[in-house]
Amino acid sequence: MLSSTDPHAQAVAASTKWQNQSASGSNASADRVDEIYGIDVFDLRKMRERLPKGTYRSVVAAMEQGARLTPLDADVIATAMKDWAIERGATHYTHWFQPMTGLTAEKHDGLSIPDGEGGVVFQLSGASLVQGEPDASSFPSGGLRATFEARGYTAWDPTSPAFISRGLNYATLCIPTAFVSWNGDALDKKTPLLRSIDALNTQAMRVLKLFGTDAGVKSVGSTLGAEQEYFLIDRNLYFARSDLSTCDRTLFGSMPPKHQQLDDHYFGAIPGRVLGFMAEAEAEMFRLGVPVMTRHNEVAPGQFEIAPLFESTNLACDHQMVTMETLKRVAGRYGFACVLHEKPFAGVNGSGKHNNWSLSTDTGVNLLDPQDETHTNLQFMVFLCAVIRAVDIHADMLRATIATAGNDHRLGANEAPPAIISVFLGDMLTDLIEQLERGSTSRTLKGGQLDLGAQTLPMLSRDSGDRNRTSPFAFTGNKFELRAVGSSASVAWPNTVINTIVSESLDAIASEIESKLKGKPTEAQFEKAVRSVLQGVVKQHKRVVFNGDGYSQEWEDEAERRGLPNLKSTPDAIPAFQTAKARSAFRKYKVLSKAELDSRTEIFAETYITRIGIEAETMVQMARQQIFPAAMEHQRRIAEAVAATEGAGVDASDAREGLEEVTDLVARFRAQINVLDDAIASAPQGDPYKGMRYSRDAIFAAMEDLRSLGDELEQVVSSELWPMPTYRELLSIR
Repeated sequence: MLSSTDPHAQAVAASTKWQNQSASGSNASADRVDEIYGIDVFDLRKMRERLPKGTYRSVVAAMEQGARLTPLDADVIATAMKDWAIERGATHYTHWFQPMTGLTAEKHDGLSIPDGEGGVVFQLSGASLVQGEPDASSFPSGGLRATFEARGYTAWDPTSPAFISRGLNYATLCIPTAFVSWNGDALDKKTPLLRSIDALNTQAMRVLKLFGTDAGVKSVGSTLGAEQEYFLIDRNLYFARSDLSTCDRTLFGSMPPKHQQLDDHYFGAIPGRVLGFMAEAEAEMFRLGVPVMTRHNEVAPGQFEIAPLFESTNLACDHQMVTMETLKRVAGRYGFACVLHEKPFAGVNGSGKHNNWSLSTDTGVNLLDPQDETHTNLQFMVFLCAVIRAVDIHADMLRATIATAGNDHRLGANEAPPAIISVFLGDMLTDLIEQLERGSTSRTLKGGQLDLGAQTLPMLSRDSGDRNRTSPFAFTGNKFELRAVGSSASVAWPNTVINTIVSESLDAIASEIESKLKGKPTEAQFEKAVRSVLQGVVKQHKRVVFNGDGYSQEWEDEAERRGLPNLKSTPDAIPAFQTAKARSAFRKYKVLSKAELDSRTEIFAETYITRIGIEAETMVQMARQQIFPAAMEHQRRIAEAVAATEGAGVDASDAREGLEEVTDLVARFRAQINVLDDAIASAPQGDPYKGMRYSRDAIFAAMEDLRSLGDELEQVVSSELWPMPTYRELLSIR
């Protein structure tokens, strides 16, 4: 029987407690603060209520047209924002930014100062709103800054509303900002994203102007809806394993007899404790302006998903960071740990983000909506072909945007797209580009309707093509879905790259169309020029279109024949950022300078090396301090049993054979610990590319061998002696 101090027993007790509390509504920590405080976002509606009309118009111009705010306007806005925040209990404010750590950062300053008469004065100046100065020396800079060069600036982003972050005894006004060095180099994820949005706007507006559809349109931007997958693990079990609490993934663990093979968890009834957590997390996100739409069980046991509505990409990226922080914060109130690692458990599905990207005018027109008679919609075809061209030319860079140590575990498995970047179009659009390649378009395939054969059931509208979950970049109705982003990643970087490469393609296509037009062309001449350009684009770049099974060996062979890159791991992918075409694209559209791009490449490499190193050292520690002693004790007990049996004059040959097998396994396990330890000690220093390859080929390979032996020991060693919660408990206790 497990003792009351055993973490396994505590977890079971906690699970029962929290389920009961969730069902009865007695969880005091789940008070709905949104009901008390209302929406905690200082958005345009709040500004319209509180700002003078002239200042409000200046804010709208800054958000929609990039106009500069005057110091006077900034002071007025800061005062209104400060008053609003104080009314809602805020005592501090912070410039909330996203450094290259992949997380968010903040330094809190008080909203009040002593007045010299025993009271306080509340203040937030326009200068403090617009610009801050956190220490930049300890954030990753990839060589942009030396350690002694500490100055960095945060700059207010008025297109992303300020919000109030709350706890049980605090409220902080969070002001979304960019983060740059003293000389203006981008040290964050937001700055290049905003630059890429500007580049996309410029090139997309060129296309609209060519078609004469720019009337009333002030800007074009990308939109985003980023679905988030995550695991919930009982908090007691989570902290009972040093691999989970340190690395957010299990470094050892053998599969239980039942895991996801029955597919009974996917879309199943949501457990009570989980549903209570979801409801509170969604309430908090709603209060922070995050438009959550969907929740459900995912494929693996203990895995779930949350999906928002579409927003402008910059705001959606900020909201994605808020979503991840909220999920992790609220999970603890329900006795869970929220795990965002891409592969916390071997043998079951890992987690990712589905990055749903599209293009929209400020008037609300989706430029990637095919409409009913798509073959007549030349403007849509231009944007479609621009995306196809962009993905083909920069497939290696698009693959590199989602390359991390965690994501390497899942790409290409039967849960995530393969490492080969291709575009899925479906039957209707594939037929359309085949018509374009022939020079004219005359039809649009229709899906028709489905008769389900029962009078009480409705007729269903059938899409013209099925979805393809094995495609990394799939057209899904009126958007493209990059399915390969890792669950723990910021979506700002992948969308920066998508915006940039599509900008380049729109530029190239628009320039080629313009070169074919002379004077004032007739409508027929214009259409002929556009079709001619698109015909060339399709012929040159259709190789990236693939609608079949991306998991198959046949596709891997076919992709090689087509010349598509197959970058299977992060060390293979990251060098794509150092190619001439990558540097040219970022430089031409003023998204990243060479120094800024080089710094990111170095940071990505160092992060990969560091994460593998932390996991390897954690693994050695667990193996030596937990698994090896338990295995030795198991071996000792068998040896004593064999000796006692033989001492009694009874044949113990079978037991002795079992003892020899265990002894051999323990010896091999101990030897492999030393192999991994030596690999860690021999890691090269200096060259990040050499370091990445070594981490993959030597350290990670040794980790896999050690894990295999450790998992074999788990199947042998008495469960009474096994020193950590098993997969059965981790995946089933909810």
